[in-house]
Amino acid sequence: MPKIRSTQKVKKSSKIGLAPGHLIFLGDAKSEDVCIQLMDYSANQLNVKEVKEDIKDLETCLSQETVSWIDISGLHDTHIIEETGKIFNIHSLTLEDILNTDQRPKVDFYDEYIYLVVKMLSYNEKENGIEYEQVSFILGKSYVISFQENKGDIFDPVRVRITSGKGRIRSSGADYLLYSLLDVIVDNYFLIMEKFGETIELYEEKLAERPDAKWLNEVYHLKREILFLRRSVWPIREVVTKLERDENPLLNEKTVIYLRDVYDHSIQVIESIEIYRDMLSGLLDLYLSSVSNRMNEVMKILTIIATIFIPLTFVVGIYGMNFENMPELKWKYGYYIIMAFMLVLGAGMFIAFKRRKWL
Repeated sequence: MPKIRSTQKVKKSSKIGLAPGHLIFLGDAKSEDVCIQLMDYSANQLNVKEVKEDIKDLETCLSQETVSWIDISGLHDTHIIEETGKIFNIHSLTLEDILNTDQRPKVDFYDEYIYLVVKMLSYNEKENGIEYEQVSFILGKSYVISFQENKGDIFDPVRVRITSGKGRIRSSGADYLLYSLLDVIVDNYFLIMEKFGETIELYEEKLAERPDAKWLNEVYHLKREILFLRRSVWPIREVVTKLERDENPLLNEKTVIYLRDVYDHSIQVIESIEIYRDMLSGLLDLYLSSVSNRMNEVMKILTIIATIFIPLTFVVGIYGMNFENMPELKWKYGYYIIMAFMLVLGAGMFIAFKRRKWL
């Protein structure tokens, strides 16, 4: 079954008492280097490079007429995040939100940029688990900066479109690049929904065949994952709605039309989540009903057995009395007669129950 991968994170309590805008990374503890990839492109040119030594090389993105996508993988080095904020004039509160990886999906509008935070979900085939990761975006006039917790993402289709020059992404602005990245994230939710759907169908079959407490625990675990997924996906609708309705010069009217498609897809994902929530509640009812029916069957069998033995116990009880004047005790074949009578009586009751389809 799909499971959420959990890791040790820095606690929020470490920020208590600090001034607003103080940069502390709240996420998975890491030791590897931060990876910064720069894709600078236009309709006629493309430049892709890794920024390793001097982060000030990113300043060229502000003076060029091309579109720049700066992808920063790794947030644990707060110095790099702070330097990036200085180069692109990003507010300290925005940088604080970027480093807090437990943010609710949202969008904030500033004078020079738009800040978005969403949850990126991916399915790990090897570990059979769902990986949750916070992704923050800064949309400027001619650039998009993406901040990711880990290396590796689901943005490869966008990179392929940029490098191959297919579609309209190379001839469009930074706002269309932001739309493309959001579209990939939302579309990938459908893959997660398919995995949940397959798992729920499997549990439904198992619970129908044999209501085991083991499957009940799995259903409870899956229900918690659905709730977490709902918390991660539901605000996407609000984020896209604000982008559509805000008349921001950074968003072209033609791009807003494409954002409506992302909104439609987010609604479909939310509807699927609600359906799966209802199905999981139905699985719990199915388990309780199956257990109740199974218990009723057991009780019915035990009741029939007890009913058959009641008259037999009565006969045995009579001949268990220690009276001296019991004429049957002197019969030569008394034991055999009583045993035969009890056998016929039990068999007769069994046949009667069988004919009434109680067995």
